[in-house]
Amino acid sequence: MILADTIPFPAAAQAWTPVVDALRNELAEYGGLLRLFDEQQKTIFTLDSEGVAAFVPLLEQQAEVARSCRLEREQTVRRYATQRGQPVDRSLRQLLPEFPAVVRPLLEALIDEINHLLKRAKQRTRQNHMMLTRLVDLHRELVPNLRPQSFTKTYSRHGQVAVATAGVGPTYRAAG
Repeated sequence: MILADTIPFPAAAQAWTPVVDALRNELAEYGGLLRLFDEQQKTIFTLDSEGVAAFVPLLEQQAEVARSCRLEREQTVRRYATQRGQPVDRSLRQLLPEFPAVVRPLLEALIDEINHLLKRAKQRTRQNHMMLTRLVDLHRELVPNLRPQSFTKTYSRHGQVAVATAGVGPTYRAAG
């Protein structure tokens, strides 16, 4: 049910409903993005490398959907500003006085929640990236210790570490 159906305004006064709908859509997509980051983090904790890799295309796709919703919301806000004779470069917060007083708290809550989800998604991105980086570093440290004679550690001109194997054969040989 759309909020416009629950508040007694004439149809002409409900020009704000596309803005609310666009904010709700954007909020839902950022929520979906955060959910995927949380699921990826759980997969990182289980050390499931294939599972972690499977999240990459899902995260890219969800980020694109969220970006599209943000662009749609921005266009909707510009249309609303134009309809009210306001500059199109005004932010939604700056346009709040142009909305009916009864709708402003809803708009503020949606804006605040979107900003909160964005902040959490950015934090989760950094956390997941740091955990994955640390796991790769630990792997690079651990594997050479298992068979030190078979690994060579080198550095590129850019300071990146590369580990090369030198004819790694089977760990166990059958006696016969």
